[in-house]
Amino acid sequence: MKFDTPAGQNPIDAMRVVGQPLDRIDGPHKVTGTAHYAYEWHDVTERAAYGHVIGAGIAKGRIASIDTSAAERAPGVLAVVTAQNAGKLGKGRMNTAHLLGGPEIQHYHQAIALVVAETFEQARAAASLVRVEYRRSRGRFSLAREKPNAIKPEGGDTPADTAVGDFESAFAAAEVSLDETYTTPDQSHAMMEPMASLADWDGDTVTIWTSNQMIAWGKGDVARTLGIPADKVRLVSPYIGGGFGGKLFVRTDAVLAALGAKAAKRPVKVALHRPLIANNTTHRPATEQRIRIGARRDGTITAMGHESWSGDLEGGGPEVAVQQTRLLYAGEHRMTKMRLATLDLPEGNAMRAPGETPGMMALEIAMDEMAEKLGMDPVEFRIRNDTQVDPEKPERPFSQRQFVECLRQGAEKFGWDQRKAHGSVRDGRWLIGMGVAAGFRNAPVMKSGARARLDGDGRVTIETDMTDIGTGSYTIIAQTAAETMGLPIEAIDVKLGDSDFPASAGSGGQWGANSATAGVYAACIKLREVVATRLQLDPATAEFADGKVSAGGRSVALGEAAGDGQIVVEDAIEFGDLDKQKQLSTFAAHFAEVGVDMHTGETRVRRMLSVAAAGRILNPKQARSQMIGAMTMGVGAALSEELAVDTTMGFFVNHDLAGYEVPVHADIPEQEVVFLDEADADSSPMKAKGVGELGLCGVPAAIANAIHNATGVRVREYPITLEKVIGGLPDIA
Repeated sequence: MKFDTPAGQNPIDAMRVVGQPLDRIDGPHKVTGTAHYAYEWHDVTERAAYGHVIGAGIAKGRIASIDTSAAERAPGVLAVVTAQNAGKLGKGRMNTAHLLGGPEIQHYHQAIALVVAETFEQARAAASLVRVEYRRSRGRFSLAREKPNAIKPEGGDTPADTAVGDFESAFAAAEVSLDETYTTPDQSHAMMEPMASLADWDGDTVTIWTSNQMIAWGKGDVARTLGIPADKVRLVSPYIGGGFGGKLFVRTDAVLAALGAKAAKRPVKVALHRPLIANNTTHRPATEQRIRIGARRDGTITAMGHESWSGDLEGGGPEVAVQQTRLLYAGEHRMTKMRLATLDLPEGNAMRAPGETPGMMALEIAMDEMAEKLGMDPVEFRIRNDTQVDPEKPERPFSQRQFVECLRQGAEKFGWDQRKAHGSVRDGRWLIGMGVAAGFRNAPVMKSGARARLDGDGRVTIETDMTDIGTGSYTIIAQTAAETMGLPIEAIDVKLGDSDFPASAGSGGQWGANSATAGVYAACIKLREVVATRLQLDPATAEFADGKVSAGGRSVALGEAAGDGQIVVEDAIEFGDLDKQKQLSTFAAHFAEVGVDMHTGETRVRRMLSVAAAGRILNPKQARSQMIGAMTMGVGAALSEELAVDTTMGFFVNHDLAGYEVPVHADIPEQEVVFLDEADADSSPMKAKGVGELGLCGVPAAIANAIHNATGVRVREYPITLEKVIGGLPDIA
């Protein structure tokens, strides 16, 4: 199905099933333990061996020698895989570093060996017997030190620089101006399920049960890495215990499980322990951002400039922290720049809302600071500078933009009119403050396919390699099929996460829900046409409802079209250039109230509200869950999450959940989410967008702004820990 004109009236608009707050259909499997996660395919084989990954003990250099003899003689050991015996390996298109290092070492904890044994304990014990000698090279581990050497990145989907008008002159002439620098730290993925895989060979074909968000990408990269045809690779990933971008690409566990299984001639399972998640896989890179804003005294922005520096391994890309600034606020004269430093730290890559998350951590503090300089309310300042067109390309309007309505509804609901001057509201030992920030994330779409099967009982089965990373893909896909076919959701079976199924958009970039359900819709529309034709009904006028197909005065049970067999169809949604004609984006307004202990500087978030405009909401219960989860990540980003870099040895020191502090239940207060009524006909036949990343973008800044309102202390370096606040607290009365 080609989607190249705005969606008109279609079966989804009935919203009998779509748009309803239904419970997750996969919920019972998860709470009863019958949902198979990557490390738990016990029924696939009873002979699975265990692999333990050894990570490099240096960050830059070469392996001078590696002695595996003692490990090979250890009890239970079946094989030891290194670059010396693994055969020629390639590199995945989505990987910056090689997934099996040696002799060259590109970053700390790059995998250099896998020990395979009968039990996990034997594999771990034998791994400690492997002796490695290194030749260490001097590395580059500090963004601050390497910033002068940063270069303009080439290639990629996002241009490094943009310019409209004459920013420098307009900024110099501005009646009121702001010029500040903000920093965001390296951050780690901390999903509940680690990266894990089980691999088994059948002749020259490998099946990998893994935890991966993008099955089609993963299948291709496994094939490229192992140097085998793609049709000799099968990936299976029906349940994923959190991804957040860390599982977008094939990681060490999948490749080494396959290599270990080949060497041991047994199925092998591999899970990465927590230090390897921080140092071996990907992370959100640190940034330094300079933001300059010029405005008239009435609050109209005349000049907007945003420059960002980040670092990555050689061959990597920048953290695209300026991209929201290109679209979010009006301003005649504009400039954005990104610069990339080469760092020998573990690979920087996608983490929930890459770009906008750190970018808005800076931009939305800057907007708050500018409002204060102007003597304007921060909500009104943002409203004053709203735009209904792409500021860099004014000829291109937004398809939908209810940003102002998000701000106004949020301010009213949150009680923003009760906000006082900083430092003036107290509750016992606590200084109380309110903060606001914009939420913004683009709404891209990707080609997505699905297969639909109808049997004689009137049940429909959907098969697609789409994944569910805890977001509710099973349920919204079932809702889509049920709505389109006129069935209750109980009559829909959904099978996901298998590369034998049609390739989908996958879970990432906030494109998953809209694109994947649109692909399912396309397959179901084709199924409707086949069913109507078989039943000798007019496909153009046939109505599907209550398990029946009706047209021309006849009504026939849906299952009769399949008879004793099945009807199987396959289709994909393919998007035209509507996203070039109009800007597809999602918007939110985030509000936070904090208390800051006037004695210690400790910050506690007291309540949070997000008002979002994100197209048609396919399942409000699941969408709310996505939003509050993202808001929770925002609390961590604001107050605690930071990978501490050892700039001498080149690794992340706090590489476990004891040292890398994520929010827990006690840190999270009342959270409220409001979705504005919206259906975007330019986005897809579903008229939906996405919310999975929108709920994070801007939240840390709302908390930072609330801390400033509470205390008068302005912190521009995340996370906002108590030692950065305590020195500026007012004298205790």
